Amino acid sequence: MKTLIVGMIALIFFLINYNSLKNYYNMTLPKYIPFRNNFEERLKTENLNAKENSQNPQDNTNTSEKLKLNAQAALLLDAENDRVLFEVNGYKKLPMASTTKIMTCIIALEKGKMDDVVNVSSYAASMPDVQLNIREGEQYYLKDLLYALMLESHNDVAVAIAEHIGGSVEGFATMMNDKARSLNCNNTNFVTPSGLDAEGHYTTARDLAVIASYAIKNKDFIAITNTASYQFKELKYGRTFSVTNKNKFLYMMDGAIGVKTGFTGKAGYCFVGAIKRPDRTLVSVVLGCGWPPNKNLKWTETKRLMTYGIENFEKKQIFEEKKFNPLYVEDGQRGYVGLKIEGDLNLLLGKDEKVHIEYNLPEYLTAPIFKGQQVGSAKYYIDGSLYTEIPIYTTEESKKIDFNFCLIKILKLWSLQYDKN
Repeated sequence: MKTLIVGMIALIFFLINYNSLKNYYNMTLPKYIPFRNNFEERLKTENLNAKENSQNPQDNTNTSEKLKLNAQAALLLDAENDRVLFEVNGYKKLPMASTTKIMTCIIALEKGKMDDVVNVSSYAASMPDVQLNIREGEQYYLKDLLYALMLESHNDVAVAIAEHIGGSVEGFATMMNDKARSLNCNNTNFVTPSGLDAEGHYTTARDLAVIASYAIKNKDFIAITNTASYQFKELKYGRTFSVTNKNKFLYMMDGAIGVKTGFTGKAGYCFVGAIKRPDRTLVSVVLGCGWPPNKNLKWTETKRLMTYGIENFEKKQIFEEKKFNPLYVEDGQRGYVGLKIEGDLNLLLGKDEKVHIEYNLPEYLTAPIFKGQQVGSAKYYIDGSLYTEIPIYTTEESKKIDFNFCLIKILKLWSLQYDKN
């Protein structure tokens, strides 16, 4: 009876003083607070140092001085992660001529079927050179037209494909622009499927490289663009055709896999190239790379870009394994929760490029906290520019202190005290 009475008194005392007891429990944690404060101070120092480093990167020579080129715009891209390795006017809007057909081809491959039958309209047949000279009323397999499109850059074929896939040139252009936006190519606008000069038809070297980087991941695209020659027949009347690949770069460097030439009076000579090596895949773009008679300049400048990428960049793992001290949880049933970070940042890094990491964590957390909850991040800067951000997660949960939790804790304390007496 005496035990019961004491227990009832303790319970009544608990109910009356719940908030005070909750605060008391929180105050039992500060025996670890000096450690907590040291942890926070260390994090602040790490963050401050990282910010200073990111704001004052090593002063590197301007990229335009590393490689002299004649093109109006040039860019080299790591196709494995779309990181720009080198650029001159890489974000300037320019016409791109028949390199447009990279997007035309990939849309057709994704939205159509190789054995689709394409009917030729009078409008498609009326397109200017370069032409396959298809005729109104003729029929072709989509597959055959894609080879003519990419190997010899026929403009009449581009329109026939666009009308088949998009219902009209305008409808197909909308599909092209939607695809560009989905690839984060926001400085590109397509008006024609061929790349013939048109008001409002433009891209940047960066956007075009990203589009090509996406396209070369499609095995059918690679099969078409890497074919030396191809023969086919028109389906209704049986006319035969033979097309030959005009991409000389395929034979200029080991691992060359593409991609597309282009020329108009407004755009000049343009070329998008790609090479695939065991440790890297590179995409290059040159826009406005000379006008007649400098037809071969696009090949030599592409080779210089690729050689620069091979000789000056090495594959490195820049992700840093990091062990964090536990983070304090205010009002949490668990006073501290563990943290973890996981990642894989194996990328091409220039010999002079510097990596800086900024760890961002709060001073403390507030319950409830769930296991696997993102509570911070690690920002990776390359020469002062943010490359990526990796989340930091909790490894444990900490529920919010509630009535039941406090009651159990108080009863346990009372029980221990009673046993001692």
